[in-house]
Amino acid sequence: MHVDPAILPFLLGAAFIAAAALYASVGHGGASAYLAVMGLVGMAPAEMKPIALFLNIAVSAVALGNFVRAGHFKATLFWPLAAASVPAAFLGGWLQSPEPVFKLILAAALVVGAWRLLAAPPESGKPVRLAGWPALLGIGGGIGFLSGLVGIGGGIFLTPLLVIFRWAPAKVAAAISAAFIAANSCSGLSGFILKGGQIPAMAWGLLPCVLVGGWLGSRWGSGRAPVPALRRTLAAVLVVAAAKFVII
Repeated sequence: MHVDPAILPFLLGAAFIAAAALYASVGHGGASAYLAVMGLVGMAPAEMKPIALFLNIAVSAVALGNFVRAGHFKATLFWPLAAASVPAAFLGGWLQSPEPVFKLILAAALVVGAWRLLAAPPESGKPVRLAGWPALLGIGGGIGFLSGLVGIGGGIFLTPLLVIFRWAPAKVAAAISAAFIAANSCSGLSGFILKGGQIPAMAWGLLPCVLVGGWLGSRWGSGRAPVPALRRTLAAVLVVAAAKFVII
């Protein structure tokens, strides 16, 4: 899709504010939406990954702050996931992007996850299952590697797993995912930079937009947002993320 260079910054700014607000409401950074938008307007793939990771760090950090202040963060769930995901995300960020067929498989998995969220019964407000460390380490490592490989933070995979497996209520899952995304995005971006990559200047121009959107979305998600609304929002986020894998 051809876009006039004169209006491109305004178009991206508006789209990124909306994407950041939507994603931050469920503890996500929005990388998959940023990648989809940049792909649609024809930006160079070499620029897209570092921009998405950089903005992901900013938005997930803002979201984490709001969810922590609201009392939703559970460190016992986060640390095993992060311990495995951070080195795996670094490795993924070092490697090349996967083949299109692999991305289509990821898209299909996200659509199934969205359907499971919408079809699941209402939660009681407390996790009914305990997640063992081996499971958390395995899931953290697998999601971390995928995150670095495709240039996202991994929340689109982690949050639905935490909710569907009933390891955490929706708002706790959002808080865990925000911390997970920030850690993975930092690791993935570090791998990219150490390989010789640079953060494009456009990322700094888009930073204020995503910070505004991220603050607004996470304030709503961590506060008065009802759980059914968060589930529907998360399902919408998964569908947008799936579209990203089809577009790019």
